[in-house]
Amino acid sequence: MPIKLLLGTETEYGITSKKLDTFDPVTASLFLINHLRPFSSLRILWDYENEDPLVDARGFIVEGEKERPSQEDNFSLNKPLENGGRLYVDGAHPEYSTPECTNPRDIAAYEKAGDVLVQMCLENANRVRKDDDTLYVYKNNTDGKGNSYGYHENYLMKRSTPFERIVKGLTPFLVTRQIYAGAGKVGTDNRANPAEYQISQRADFFETLIDLNTMAKRPIINTRDEPHADPKLFRRLHIIVGDANMSEFSTYMKVGTTALVLQMIDNNHVITGLDLANPLEAIKTISRDLTLKKTVRLANGKEYTPVEIQKAYLEEAYKYFSKLEKDPIVDEILSYWSDTLEKLGKVPLELHTHIDWMIKYELLNNYAQKKGFGWDNPRLAMMDLQYHDIRPDKGLYYTLLRDGYITPFVSEGAILLAKETPPKDTRAFFRGTSIKRFPKEVYAASWTSVLFDIGNSTIKRVPLLNPLRGTDDLVGKIIRESETAEDLLRNLAG
Repeated sequence: MPIKLLLGTETEYGITSKKLDTFDPVTASLFLINHLRPFSSLRILWDYENEDPLVDARGFIVEGEKERPSQEDNFSLNKPLENGGRLYVDGAHPEYSTPECTNPRDIAAYEKAGDVLVQMCLENANRVRKDDDTLYVYKNNTDGKGNSYGYHENYLMKRSTPFERIVKGLTPFLVTRQIYAGAGKVGTDNRANPAEYQISQRADFFETLIDLNTMAKRPIINTRDEPHADPKLFRRLHIIVGDANMSEFSTYMKVGTTALVLQMIDNNHVITGLDLANPLEAIKTISRDLTLKKTVRLANGKEYTPVEIQKAYLEEAYKYFSKLEKDPIVDEILSYWSDTLEKLGKVPLELHTHIDWMIKYELLNNYAQKKGFGWDNPRLAMMDLQYHDIRPDKGLYYTLLRDGYITPFVSEGAILLAKETPPKDTRAFFRGTSIKRFPKEVYAASWTSVLFDIGNSTIKRVPLLNPLRGTDDLVGKIIRESETAEDLLRNLAG
């Protein structure tokens, strides 16, 4: 029996300043997230109890220190949000996690809501900084100086699904999905083969097929085994190979298609004959082929284009989901996937108002031709970066959107709603609504619990180990009828 779709994303934002000689990204990131008004005044801890990023899905634990900040550092590092998500500092970057969602459209809205929240932080932070110390934030994956920062996807799967089956079934899909999910990039990084422009920002940075690392020797398949749920029942597949997208359509396609492929793998619908001879070489080859016509070699000696590999996955998806009860969310994903691959296989530029790498390529290519520039002109690299500027009045993505060169996919109303309220159909509803209704009584929050301090020297934990419970249908009436947090805990117990 398939698990209901459940997915979420994490975006690490690039941050910099005019004052590069004294710029400290950690301090700047902390300064940024602590200017989210009015949430920054809330003192809600992030509960790290069930977090252990050192457990490997291959059955062992690696050496290292778990993150356990002091209470004051915890307050500074973490902002649990009313929409059920989390704004925090991870390493040297501000990072935003969406709440758990059951629909890729919701992910697109909640991810864009995160951009809005970070942009609000930026406005507030820059009001109190000197002009020569202004902060800039970008939703991209590389600083152009050889450094990459992450964008991670998370999908709920069955614990019983063998990890080897996931690796085998998912690798060719992840290597090729960049043709509609890539964010586009001028030039190359990480000592990779040269290119004027490529499809993916992240492709150059992958050096191994399978590993636990996310910052060095990056793998196509990440083995982190941190379920954020009942570990006997669930697995959280942590995917680090994707680009951060400005285009809502690219985000939708990226997470929607991946969720369907994982449902097939989870339910033993075998996807055979697509194993790549060299996935690491293929991911870079595909990223450099803007025609989408070059083939990559399979382990069986055949050669397919990335569009053909994606079409093979789509065909298997139609076979699998046609046997199940009709689901409008699945049907919509399949329809967009089919239409997108048809266009990519015939006239890719028909998607130049939908897909990030094409939107950006058309902008930069037209500018280069008009000015007589080669692709090595630094102005094009600067425009590439400006495309990802999260400020609506400065970012080139938002300029193109206002001018009608990008087809919007999520309404402004949906984004506003996602900024202020949690999804109703996952445990994020209980987490976000509790923070909104009882901000002074919520002592701490995590993906798997909410802790309440109701003033009797005892901290009460409400567990949320099943991501598909804690929904509006299950607890909404109880929350609405509870005047105080103490009432809520009593009504939940009753």
